[in-house]
Amino acid sequence: MLAACGLDRLVGDPRWCLHPVVVMGWWITVLRRLAEAWAGDAPWKLRLAGGLITLLLVGGSGLAGWGLEQLVRVLARQGPLLAGAGLLTSTIALASALAGRSLEQAVEQVLRVLPPAGPPTSPSHALQDPESLSAARQALAWIVGRDTTDLEAPEILRAAAETASENAVDGLFAPLFWMLVGAGLWTLNPALPGPLALAWGFKASSTLDSMLGYRQGRLRWLGTAGARLDDLLVWLPCRLVALSLPLVAGKGRRCLPLLSAALRDGAADPSPNAGVSQAAYAHACGVQLGGSNRYGTQVRDKPLLAAGLPPADRAAVLRMLQLSRRLEWLWLAVTALPEALLACFITKTLS
Repeated sequence: MLAACGLDRLVGDPRWCLHPVVVMGWWITVLRRLAEAWAGDAPWKLRLAGGLITLLLVGGSGLAGWGLEQLVRVLARQGPLLAGAGLLTSTIALASALAGRSLEQAVEQVLRVLPPAGPPTSPSHALQDPESLSAARQALAWIVGRDTTDLEAPEILRAAAETASENAVDGLFAPLFWMLVGAGLWTLNPALPGPLALAWGFKASSTLDSMLGYRQGRLRWLGTAGARLDDLLVWLPCRLVALSLPLVAGKGRRCLPLLSAALRDGAADPSPNAGVSQAAYAHACGVQLGGSNRYGTQVRDKPLLAAGLPPADRAAVLRMLQLSRRLEWLWLAVTALPEALLACFITKTLS
């Protein structure tokens, strides 16, 4: 798992390599077509079909991870060469469930092409450089669902900050949490589903939510099961992030007050997790998030998070990415230390 986190930070998600999430997306597309052909517009049939899709995809992904884990265990007994190949395979597979580096690259790309703001007494460079502003809007459109066509620089920065904070939980800390749970299961019984099984199962749920979890048309019923499961699986990791984020932000004495503030501000968001994760980063970095977003022809007003603080700027977005890196290694250190101490104790006892 340590190697997988390092690999994810080093290379991210190479586009030349077939990614498990892409395979999951193929299956979701096929199953959706079959479900809609059978269910038509009947809500109860669509809900039933959505539940079956969720069961098949999440269960199948988890079983695939479990099967690969057991194969690696068999290879570990077949000599150093096969054992090394199995370890490398499992490391790459675990890294595929993490999106820390890919999120960082996507957000940094927005900042890279976004023209810097000019001095307070002069016009913004954004107004002087429409081509760079257009490039920033296009780069942002790859990672957010809102309409970016008419966004100005301050709103682009807010959107980048919000996706950096929300997707840090969805794409990095939630799968990492379930990997750690799988590692805990292995300490009880190595034959149980482990880190990869739980991580791929979670990624399947997350992919279902991103593709079918919309409250419009047939997806209002077809995507219900996947969206509810994703909300459930992210709920605890999200709150653990809100609790531990102040530790790496230099606000360790305020962990509980900032957790309370994140829960309070995020409660008004329709999502049980998105508002909390964004509010946690907003309070940790001292910026205000939230406001009006346009989705096609609709304008949705999101609750203000950390209201009254300055708006997000370039430095705040970079700070959020930095805090995510620090928090990732803190989680790994906190969970690895007891295992290392236990291993040392057993070794000394046996010797």
